[in-house]
Amino acid sequence: MKVALYARVSSEQQAEKDLSIPAQLKALKTNVLKRGWDVAREFVDKAESARSANRPAFQEMIDCTKQKPLPFQAILVWKLSRFARNREDSILYKSLLRKRGVQVISINEQIDESPTGRLLEGMIESIDEFYSANLGQDTRRGMKENAQRGFLNGAPVSFGYRATFKDINGVKKRVIEVNENEAPIVKRAFDLFLKGEGAKNIAQQLNADGFRNRQGKPWNKNLIFYLLKNETYTGTYIWNRFNKTNGLKVLNPESEIVRIPNHHTPLVEQTVFEHVQRILKERAPEAKSHPRAVASQHLLSGLVYCARCGAKMIASTAKSGRFIYYACQRKSKEGRASCSQKSFNAEKLEPCIVDTIKDRLLTKEILTKLVCMVCEELENGEAESEIKRVTLKSQMAEIEKKLARYYELIEGGTLDLNDVASRIRELNARKEALTTEIARLNAQTPRAVPFAKPSEETVTAYVEDLRSTLNEGSIMHRKAFLNSFIRRINIKDSEAEIEYTCPIGLTGNRRNEVLSMAQIGSRGRARTYNITVNSRALYH
Repeated sequence: MKVALYARVSSEQQAEKDLSIPAQLKALKTNVLKRGWDVAREFVDKAESARSANRPAFQEMIDCTKQKPLPFQAILVWKLSRFARNREDSILYKSLLRKRGVQVISINEQIDESPTGRLLEGMIESIDEFYSANLGQDTRRGMKENAQRGFLNGAPVSFGYRATFKDINGVKKRVIEVNENEAPIVKRAFDLFLKGEGAKNIAQQLNADGFRNRQGKPWNKNLIFYLLKNETYTGTYIWNRFNKTNGLKVLNPESEIVRIPNHHTPLVEQTVFEHVQRILKERAPEAKSHPRAVASQHLLSGLVYCARCGAKMIASTAKSGRFIYYACQRKSKEGRASCSQKSFNAEKLEPCIVDTIKDRLLTKEILTKLVCMVCEELENGEAESEIKRVTLKSQMAEIEKKLARYYELIEGGTLDLNDVASRIRELNARKEALTTEIARLNAQTPRAVPFAKPSEETVTAYVEDLRSTLNEGSIMHRKAFLNSFIRRINIKDSEAEIEYTCPIGLTGNRRNEVLSMAQIGSRGRARTYNITVNSRALYH
């Protein structure tokens, strides 16, 4: 039998113990040799927590099981905790793997496929999840206590400082001290700002003098703004100011933030720092405007990219305030030396792109081809939904079988309800989640007939509607349509490349309707169209 080996450590500290990657792989290979199996692949995640399934090697391993024929029939792990510490993830991925003919085998936890083995497996996974959650709380509590004593946790220190170790009662603790090479750059940035220089000019001066940030990259105005707003430079130590909620950076309540004034050597006086903050606030009145109100004024915002450096081309007014230009964002932040792409007058670039789309892309021939491609993908999507629906129903039946077995044992007096109440609640919660997901899939009613190629009359009608939208629609309607149709517009010198896909669903009988991006923009393979724009006319 061909097997895959999966090894994981969640931290460098764990890697130094007996759970190191080499130790896990050695034990796994020894086990494979004893059983006479063959190793097809090895997957390794370093410094990745098992509380989330969003691990690079883990996801690559799961994707490999989609291949036909299967590259391996089993996944070997040192312990089940290496596979997942989240009970829901464990159930989901193991069930998915079983459907694909792949089993997960722990070499240190002998579990078979019998009902008793499944029950034991569930108990182990629940214990692992509890251990992980409890360890997380303990770790957080220890980090807070460490910060309250003035010592640094694992986060990198601000530019201008460096972390060093200090012996405290025989224990090495991280403390902060001034970085003599970086500190003068911080002080100079504050001095230039107080002399009236803007963040962009400060970045240009630092770059011109050969200074780079800690990653060896040029300074830009965003980095300068971050530096000017960093309270650490007043000698104040701050820990736990932000947390990540659903991937978003959120400010914590003040009661959860550790703040220690006069903690380390300041690079900027407190009064100077406060003065800089007042100036920054006075210079940024535009921050009061709602971002959507500002962005809605520029038709191609978010679509145009500089093909020279890959940065977005953002719309902004020239110094005179009379004209709007699409300019390379990197060049705007770091100065002319960072990119040679010229700016384009928005009043001339936008009509040029729109006219090209109307005359060259919104044609009966192009739209007919695109719709046929989308129809094929939608049919494949329905097939995938049906497979997922069957898988979920199978999982539901398995859970109902387990619940029925628990209830039977409880009624027969073999089990006490208090002993298995948490497990029953867990199964019911999973059952409810599966019910919701199945209902969602069932709401996506499959078509009674296959997707058909649209008639010439239907395509002609949609071409007229779409051109009318670009000609007469409001700025918001035109932007919504372009964002559903155009993936991106790459501009290099006087050449523009338009990446586009199918803008609408021509498989129905509706007219005068622009569908949502979920129905449109995510479907269809992107194509490109190259045009040459009149550089002299558009630059000025």
